[in-house]
Amino acid sequence: MRRSKLLFVPLWVTYVFLYLPIVVLVVMSFNAGESAYTYEGFSLKWYGELAADERVRNGLINTLIVAVGSTAIATVLGTLLAVGLARHSRSKALDALALMPAVLPDLVLAIGLLLFYGVIALTLGHYSVILAHALFSMAFVAAVVRTRLSGADTSLEEASRDLGAGHVVTFMKITLPQLAPGIVAGALLAFTLSLDEFVIAFFTIGNAEPTLPIVIYSMIRFGVTPKINALAAILLLVSFVAVIAGQRLTRIGEARRAEG
Repeated sequence: MRRSKLLFVPLWVTYVFLYLPIVVLVVMSFNAGESAYTYEGFSLKWYGELAADERVRNGLINTLIVAVGSTAIATVLGTLLAVGLARHSRSKALDALALMPAVLPDLVLAIGLLLFYGVIALTLGHYSVILAHALFSMAFVAAVVRTRLSGADTSLEEASRDLGAGHVVTFMKITLPQLAPGIVAGALLAFTLSLDEFVIAFFTIGNAEPTLPIVIYSMIRFGVTPKINALAAILLLVSFVAVIAGQRLTRIGEARRAEG
């Protein structure tokens, strides 16, 4: 019994190593002092300064535009890709190719997209970032929806086609409702990835107004301040809520599938 308890020590050490810096960041975002490293009392003033910072507001607006646009594209294309791979293809090579953007280093993908935009003479801007983020996020959406598809009831689709419904009607009325929890979870994941992504946006945005991660990068070049800690804490909260919501929707879908 004693040996089995000792096995949990590396686990908790790993958790502390991963999450203690995040806890420190959140605590220091409520620091009343000017230093990002010395806690001088509780205060919300840095959150108020964030709301008054025009660079942060503009960066947030640009980030939301990019995140919403890329999420919409990635969700549609990722869902269709997952259905195509699961229902109409059994090629492992295509499966690997579909997931390639998710496993490639961000730097490699960013440089490749920048070169591709140059070859096709596409002017860089927010739309180029939206397309880049959609390509990056589409693989994650496809993976989430593919997992949902693996447990979907195909007998309903077969019955629909036997009764005379076409492929489009069957997809819209039978397949899509079954995949809805997975699609929403994939969309939330894509939105979170786009919200926090820096490298690809930095390479593909050109001279357009920067997104929030790029604004943060420009701010920390002159040192970390409690204002940056407050901004990071807000982004952390948004990402945490989105991930938890995605997991909750996935569990709800699995529970309904088990009941059915």
